[in-house]
Amino acid sequence: MMILEEISSSLMWLFCVLIPCLLTDGVAVLPAPQNLTVQSTNMKHLLLWSPVIVPGEVIHYSVEYQGEYESLYLSHIWIPSSWCSSTKDPECDITDDITATVPYNLRVRAVLGSQTSAWSTPKHPFNRNSTILTPPGMEVIKDGFHLVINLEDLGPQLEFLVVYWRREPGAKEHVKTVRSGGIPVHLETMESGAVYCVKAQTFVKVIGRQSAFSQAECVKVQGETLPLALALFAFVGFMLILVVVPLSIWKTGQLLRYSCCPGVVLPNTLKITSSPQKLTSCRKEEMEVCTMSMLSSEELFRPGSSRHKEGPS
Repeated sequence: MMILEEISSSLMWLFCVLIPCLLTDGVAVLPAPQNLTVQSTNMKHLLLWSPVIVPGEVIHYSVEYQGEYESLYLSHIWIPSSWCSSTKDPECDITDDITATVPYNLRVRAVLGSQTSAWSTPKHPFNRNSTILTPPGMEVIKDGFHLVINLEDLGPQLEFLVVYWRREPGAKEHVKTVRSGGIPVHLETMESGAVYCVKAQTFVKVIGRQSAFSQAECVKVQGETLPLALALFAFVGFMLILVVVPLSIWKTGQLLRYSCCPGVVLPNTLKITSSPQKLTSCRKEEMEVCTMSMLSSEELFRPGSSRHKEGPS
């Protein structure tokens, strides 16, 4: 009986000794996340890992990173991720954390209440110059005779080279740099009846890389039948305006003139049919005749005139 008690005591002591070995700083060890990888496309970086599964529990994850400077000179310093200091998803967008074209160390651990797992790291440090660049989505627009392109917005660090040309033998290619997507950009004024083609590629200055070109898209400019008809109608309308407007102004002036200052018809007796000089001379002759007549009358009635002296014999 004493032997059994000693064996039981020894087992209890061994169990009490082994339990702290299963603890780290007094916290039970969770399984660490596995299969860490970074998927990077068009300068958007996503850290992925296999989820830790504990039945009936929700696991959170903590993500930290270490740049080249910290790795070389301050190896004990790790910086919490901007968006994933505590996340329930088995992934983390580390785009805002990767700010230089240098190797970055990354690590993830699981958290359940006061329990934490060991840190897990990818097999290799991550450098953003390994990002996969894809051609931009694009829409080629024919706005009348204007060739316009609208490129997919892939983020602030990505720019685009647009190549366009008129499809004909020996045609020269034109290159235009577009700083950002999501905004229509005018490329060229097209000629009637011609076919124009466009292709584009993505490039990133900070890493000195570019994508392949997209498939060329072509548009054809229709003939000038409609523009000629519109031009003809515009010319006819312009000529009508040149004729109708002055005529309307003249007619309006005439109406205003006759309304405000109507014309008065003089009787025939008041109309002057002779010239002023002739009329003046006529008046002078009439005055002389009148004067002579008056003088003759005075002489006739004057006493002692010859006519009075004559009497009956």
